[in-house]
Parts: sequence; structure tokens; C-alpha cells
Amino acid sequence: MTQIAGKAAVVTGGGSGIGMGLAKELARQGATVAVADILLDNARKVAEEIVADGGQAVAIHCDVSDRASIRAMKAEANAALGPIGLLFANAGVTSFEPLVEMSDEDVDWIIQVNLMGAINTVRAFLPDMIAANEGHLVATSSTAGLFPSLFPVHAPYSAAKMGIIGLMMNIAHEIAPHNVRTTIYCPGGVASGMKDNNARYRPARFGGPGEGGVRVPKVSHASALLQETPITFYAPESIAPIVLNAVRHDRPFAFDHAEQRHFFYQTYADVVDACFDDIAAYEREHGIPPLAADQPLLGSR
Repeated sequence: MTQIAGKAAVVTGGGSGIGMGLAKELARQGATVAVADILLDNARKVAEEIVADGGQAVAIHCDVSDRASIRAMKAEANAALGPIGLLFANAGVTSFEPLVEMSDEDVDWIIQVNLMGAINTVRAFLPDMIAANEGHLVATSSTAGLFPSLFPVHAPYSAAKMGIIGLMMNIAHEIAPHNVRTTIYCPGGVASGMKDNNARYRPARFGGPGEGGVRVPKVSHASALLQETPITFYAPESIAPIVLNAVRHDRPFAFDHAEQRHFFYQTYADVVDACFDDIAAYEREHGIPPLAADQPLLGSR
């Protein structure tokens, strides 16, 4: 099991939404917390609230789309809290635009924050955890990453969030011998405020910050799965104990809506299984393709 009390934690995107909820709950459960956010004033407000409630927290500026900013944030977190045993790579931004209508800056921003931000944050903190022979990495994905067909007109976001799942499931094997665990959190509906504040998080190199919320087109609510099970939304403070419960028990995934289980079966068991049926039928009719002369050492058939 992963201990939370007495550990030092970093939460990126900790100044609002899910990150804010996680930071406050970590402190409530006895962790010291570095609240990292691209909007430092937001991070300071959360850290001040934690301290006012009797916890320990520091606010640190961090733009997770910038490796140098991540390294500077890590140095500041280490100086303030010591070795970091719990990392929550949570910072994210969103978009609901048709792919062909997005600019290069739009796509780069979504990928750099949501996917590369998680990769580079993990890369910054993981060596210390390996050296300490303990630690826990948590990355925030999304139902849009686990079930990428669930929300139409959401392609780069879904791709980035699905990439987080691949990242975390893969590195779990290489870091397990070092007693470092992983958890992928897939929010199923959290009132994070991201849609309203999204434009404020945009660095100048991706077009600069703006005002106004994200418009979600009607088609993004129109998938058959959503018609069967409309998504309900919880407050960030309500889901934080759920996520930390999964972390404490070293679960590879954390979910917050039990009724969404059937999305998994309809996305994978039905669709993917049918595609495996197709190749099985093809092999029965045409035979198994001849093997390559040089077999790579990736297991046996």
C-alpha cells in the first residue's frame, strides 16, 4: 500500500478544479503539498487555504508545456518539502473543435500540455523515486482517453489522454522493481471549471491567453453511449478521496462513476472483440500469414 500521511506531494494544475481538490485532500490526509500551476495566484490561494486549515503547502509557478519550467518547479518543491514521494501529473487543457479547423498552435498546445506535460513531469521526478526505492506516480487521463469515441470533435485531447494511459501502463513494468507504483485517474464527470477558464492557461508561444469559455458543440453530446448514460458531474472535493483511496491501494486505475463500466464493454469488448473475430475468420479461410525469417524476441506465437 502507498502511504499518504507524512509524504511530500506535488500536484500540477493544482490551482483549480481537480488539482485543487487533490491538493486539499492530500493535505487533509497528512501530506505536505506543492501546489503547482501556470497561474501562480491560483496556486497561492489554494496553498493559503490549506495552511489556514492547518495543513502544509507551498505555491509554485509551473508551465508543464515547458521542460525548463518543470525542472525549476521540481527544484523549488525539493527545497521547500524535501524528496517528493507522491506526484500528481494533473495539469490539462481542453478543446472542442473539428480537427481540420484547428491551427497548428491549437494542436500543439493540447498535445504539449496534456501528453508531453505528463511525460516530462514524470521524467523530472521519477529518478529520485527510483533512487529512494519508493514513490507513486498519478496521472490524470480522462474518459475521453479511455473511451475516445465517447465525445466527438475532441480528437487531439482524446489522443493525448489516451497517450497518458499508454505511458503509465507501460512504465509501470519498468519501475515496479524500484517500488514505484502508478495510478491513472480517468475522471468520468467532474465540475472542474476547465471549460470556463481554459483560455487563460494558454502561453504566448501557443497564441497567448484569452478570455471566454470553451464552446461544446451539440455533436459532442450526441454519441450513442452518452444517450444511454448521460454524464453526471461531481465537485472536485468529492472525487479527491476516491482518487486517493485508489492510490493508497496501488490501483492501476481510478474511476469515479461506477455506472460508466458499460462504456468499457461497448467500446472494447463489443467493438474490438468483433475485429478480433474478423482476423480469426480470415485466418480460418486463408490460413495464418507466413512468419518472417527473422523473428524479433518479443514473445512467442
